Amino acid sequence: MSLSGLMQSKQLLISGLLTHAATHHGDVELVSQLYGGEVRRSNWRTLAQRAQKLAHVLAGLGVKPGDRVATLAWNTDRHLELYYAVAGMGAVLHTVNPRLFPEQIAYIVDHAADGIVFFDLDFADLLVKLAPQLKTVKRFVALCRPEQLPALDLPHLSAYEALLDAADEDYVWPEFDENTASSMCYTSGTTGNPKGVLYSHRSTVLHSFAACAADGLGLCARDCVLLAVPMFHVNAWGVPYASAMCGAKMVLPGSALSGDKLFAALRDEGCTLSLGVPTVWLGLFQYLDQHPLERDLPKLRLNRVVVGGSAAPRAIIERFEKQLGVFVIQAWGMSETSPLATISNLLPKHEGQPLDERYAVQCRQGRAIYGVEVAVFDAEGRALPHDGQSVGEIRVRGPWVLSAYYGTEPGSALDAQGWLSTGDVAYIDPDGYVQITDRSKDVIKSGGEWISSIDLENVALGHPKVGEAAVIGVAHSKWQERPLLVIVPKPGAELTGAEMLDFMKDRVARWWLPDDVVFVDELPHTATGKLLKTALREQFRNLRLSTDPA
Repeated sequence: MSLSGLMQSKQLLISGLLTHAATHHGDVELVSQLYGGEVRRSNWRTLAQRAQKLAHVLAGLGVKPGDRVATLAWNTDRHLELYYAVAGMGAVLHTVNPRLFPEQIAYIVDHAADGIVFFDLDFADLLVKLAPQLKTVKRFVALCRPEQLPALDLPHLSAYEALLDAADEDYVWPEFDENTASSMCYTSGTTGNPKGVLYSHRSTVLHSFAACAADGLGLCARDCVLLAVPMFHVNAWGVPYASAMCGAKMVLPGSALSGDKLFAALRDEGCTLSLGVPTVWLGLFQYLDQHPLERDLPKLRLNRVVVGGSAAPRAIIERFEKQLGVFVIQAWGMSETSPLATISNLLPKHEGQPLDERYAVQCRQGRAIYGVEVAVFDAEGRALPHDGQSVGEIRVRGPWVLSAYYGTEPGSALDAQGWLSTGDVAYIDPDGYVQITDRSKDVIKSGGEWISSIDLENVALGHPKVGEAAVIGVAHSKWQERPLLVIVPKPGAELTGAEMLDFMKDRVARWWLPDDVVFVDELPHTATGKLLKTALREQFRNLRLSTDPA
């Protein structure tokens, strides 16, 4: 007969994170860029008080436990208040990605059965057009002061600050089961309708522990975090919750994600950590290239940057290190993994390594963090060895990994052993580092052999005249598929296909070398900043490669 431990049992709830933040680091600053350019300075104590008032507001508007509350909003303290108030009262926060196509937004708001939409005024026109299609939405709240609220054709429209001004702040956070749903994000898949991922209080709090761990993101009370990843991208990678857990200062830049605005925030607020997708950092370096700021660079306190969403090109890793003295932490995951699954921190064996060898480690997607199991499987479902060579599909499982998509049967997304298939193709080396070689739908098969589009893109991005790069497979009469390199040159740069291929020929296997290079003004991206290769494949579907004799 087993013996139970004699420890207290307390539910892991998101409201507990906010109560802890207000009690133990209430004076830690929160800096927020609001609509119209207003900068508001607050702290965790004030945010907790306003979240309690907001919970009263929500209850007064008829929100009940389990109801879905949508947001179309940037990174601000008002959005952060919604993170805590909605989940804290037992409802579900649905952060809608405003960069989705309008018909996708209408679909997911209807699919989630959202009853209220809170929105930044940047998205007012979008919502006015969509409102007739939003069958379940009964009320709209603009995240602004009453005098900022324009006349909009939206039912039951209110100004956020007017509602808060009239509310009490004596709300008592209820206790309930930690497995209760807390928030919802929809995938931004490139095919089919987006699918809902429903997180729980338990999964969110456990994920926050991982973010604060030294071999996680190392987030701590000594950090000032610039949140360059939007709060509608997988809950900003869990950082709004983890920052409350550890007491970090947060800088919330609103919609100001241009290179100049990011640099100013990093410098002026003394940020030590920032997180964002590769395109954000490409914009930062483009600004630095165009505006030499040698006198300002020593003022930066930034010591590490987390890159996620898509693979971090080696060129970005090197530039951060050499130009800014910043260590890049690559992280891999997806909406279905909350998102942290692997994190590319160093092991003792890497200390003192030559930079070239260390960069190679940082280019990998990292090692599994405690709580998430990661493995690779072949096409027949057999687990492959972690030998640094055996390539297969990544599968994951763990307490903050999805078991089913919203509206489907529990466990329906998993195989018989409880693994979730990710669609990413990778190998794992003996130290446990994951190296993603492609998405299963993007890998190029040439003459029966696989070519990694990601590896080719990373090499191309190492050229000093390349701004962005994408590689897709194009039909070839002899080899089935061959790689086509699509380049966006840096502003003002003159670059030829021959020059590009000459740069790459000694950096990749000869048979991997792209057959052709084309130049475009811009590349298509998904709503989360990833390359939209389905659009590229359609664009170049009828292209005949110069090497194709057919």
